[in-house]
Amino acid sequence: MRNGSSVPLRVRRLGLHTQKQAVAVMRTDCHVCRSEGLSARSQLVISTADRSIQAELLQVESALLAENQIGLSEAAWTLLGVGEGDEVRIGHAFPPSSLRHVRARLFGSRFSRADLDDIIRDVIAGRYTDVHLSSFLTATAAAPLDEQETISLTGAMMSAGDRLEWGEQVVVDKHCIGGLPGNRTTPIVVAIVAACGLMMPKTSSRAITSPAGTADTMETMTDVELDISRIRRVVEEEGGCIVWGGAVHLSPADDVFVRIERELDIDVEGQMIASVLSKKVAAGSSHVVIDIPVGPTAKIRDTRTADALAARMEAIGQHFGLFVSCIQTDGSQPVGRGIGPALEAYDVMAVLSNETDAPEDLRARAVRLAGLVLEMGGAAAKGVGPALALQTLRSGKAWEKFQRICEAQGGMRTPPRSRHQFVVEAAAGGVVSALDNRAIARVARLAGAPRSAAAGIRMLVRLDETVERGQPLLQIHAETAGELGYAHEFAERSAPLVRLK
Repeated sequence: MRNGSSVPLRVRRLGLHTQKQAVAVMRTDCHVCRSEGLSARSQLVISTADRSIQAELLQVESALLAENQIGLSEAAWTLLGVGEGDEVRIGHAFPPSSLRHVRARLFGSRFSRADLDDIIRDVIAGRYTDVHLSSFLTATAAAPLDEQETISLTGAMMSAGDRLEWGEQVVVDKHCIGGLPGNRTTPIVVAIVAACGLMMPKTSSRAITSPAGTADTMETMTDVELDISRIRRVVEEEGGCIVWGGAVHLSPADDVFVRIERELDIDVEGQMIASVLSKKVAAGSSHVVIDIPVGPTAKIRDTRTADALAARMEAIGQHFGLFVSCIQTDGSQPVGRGIGPALEAYDVMAVLSNETDAPEDLRARAVRLAGLVLEMGGAAAKGVGPALALQTLRSGKAWEKFQRICEAQGGMRTPPRSRHQFVVEAAAGGVVSALDNRAIARVARLAGAPRSAAAGIRMLVRLDETVERGQPLLQIHAETAGELGYAHEFAERSAPLVRLK
């Protein structure tokens, strides 16, 4: 039987959000559930006339569904492309064959390129459950990928997605490995670099577990979901763009892995390198600067680890013809004042438009990174790139270029403002000795970021600053009073976001 069970079921959209995981809900007295039993994490194949997906089965005893209905999560609904009441057929899903490679790796084998091609193919097809994904990442964390395996994983992730070609010898890019709230340098760097005549087509991510990704922040100011032809038109007109990479599927397995890594609270070095470099090569870049923030609550905790990561990234990039230059930056505290899409957008615009109260740390960081990109791309001699970047910023050319890029991407707009705010004050006086990046990011997410673009946190103090009792430390922003209260309650119960001594 090719298309599942002989008894069709009719689909119902449940509005159930399960991130990227496809989930099907059925009544326990349905014939499929009777066959599967009440076993945990049963996997089904759901088929229409021209499409099939794999989904996890959840079972209910209620009148939510009729006996002949199957409820679909939003992810399953989108992947299957059905309409309300359409007929589908159901079959039991066999475990993906590539799991044998994961099992072998757990017992001491090494991945070949063919093994990783098989695994990535199954991951993209949605055949790996969260349990399967966790086992793959655990296998590559407990016994780290060697250099050849990392090269193979990079190639497999890159080959599974789209590729961009620009017909230029020098196409520059920058990337931050993450873990630092508010570090929204990319729009500023792209504006400076493009204003200096280099090509910088920047494809950026949306947030998965952080309060904002670059694409989320840019979306408060202009369109970011551009197809390849529109991206080409923007880059041809303005020399750069800042768009959502997911719209062009450059490395489609990446977001899947990152989501599970965050749930496991692990950072797998080989997967991180493959994630970054596969997207850069697929985007057609020739030169890339990689920002590695180092700090006690950043993703990378010490300079020794950062040095090792930089060396591997540069060596593996060279294998793919990509010139990589890594720079270690301060990861001890959030960058700028805003944390959340719109709040970060206002910081970006303040720096670009040379406002007197623009966050100086964001300006300095962006100028430093832009200077390195200009030097790598040949637009500035070694050692003078930051000076050229600062001059371009202060002259207003970068601000003009940024506005032109936004107009070319669909028109520039004003980011939203939150409806509700709450100020967290110092319970006692002292000197700011530590800022917990992870806890601050968690509170910003609980306030609604990035789903609510105006939600997040506005930082009001920095490290080594002396504060008095009752002085504002940070301001929580939310769209609803309920979200504001929820985030504030967590902030009250968690370890201090701002430590004083």
